[in-house]
Amino acid sequence: MMELSFRQRILLLVVLLALGLVGVSALEPIPQDPSYHLFADRRAFYGIPNFNDVLSNVGFALVGLFGLLAVAGVNRGRLFVQPAEARPYLVFFIGVALVGLGSAYYHWAPSNERLFWDRLPMSIGFMAFSSAVVADRIDAKAGNGWLLWALIGAGAASLIYWHCTESLGRGDLRFYALVQFYPMIALPVIVGLFPRHRYVAARYLAWVIAWYGLSKVLEHFDDEVFALLGHTVSGHTLKHLAGAVATYVVLRMLMSRSSDLPSN
Repeated sequence: MMELSFRQRILLLVVLLALGLVGVSALEPIPQDPSYHLFADRRAFYGIPNFNDVLSNVGFALVGLFGLLAVAGVNRGRLFVQPAEARPYLVFFIGVALVGLGSAYYHWAPSNERLFWDRLPMSIGFMAFSSAVVADRIDAKAGNGWLLWALIGAGAASLIYWHCTESLGRGDLRFYALVQFYPMIALPVIVGLFPRHRYVAARYLAWVIAWYGLSKVLEHFDDEVFALLGHTVSGHTLKHLAGAVATYVVLRMLMSRSSDLPSN
């Protein structure tokens, strides 16, 4: 099989991004479905509405906190070869911790206005992790620098665009959907095209994607899971826990990193 040059591999990624943008642009605008806010488990306990969906966000808060302690704490020098390599992971775990707060805030009283603050830290997490993979596999200077801020800005812009279009009565989630799902396609491609790595081993990325994929399945079948489990715990509650596990895999990946550069 012909070996692709670095430039050709980068071109493939640019084409993949262009196809994603064209594909999303070709779709009709996607407004926020009002029924999205009607979750299966609306039980209140101890004066907290939607108790399980609110409380289950503690997983994100804990992973974010432990991640921040690991990345910015005394073990930082053992985790990263260069200080700049910690930057996207620092932003990632800040995003994860804020997901715990933003999602709990949203689930306390679900609405489009509160949903913005749920999704914003998620977009920060998606983009920061994507930048970390680019830094590790392709270009450290870009991934740890300008690309990190550019991706976070793009993620925030997609949500600001959605929020503005919702306020005008023609909501459009297309570009946020690209922010949310495109990394799940692009990151495995990056791993395949650029096998040398220091931090992001393919097996860990596979587990991140698997747990995140499971969280989306649980979210989609919120009512069905709630009924299947005898109305004890809902799909959306379990979605939060599966999503927190996905973020924990990133922390586990960093903690178990070896100092060599294996191929996979």
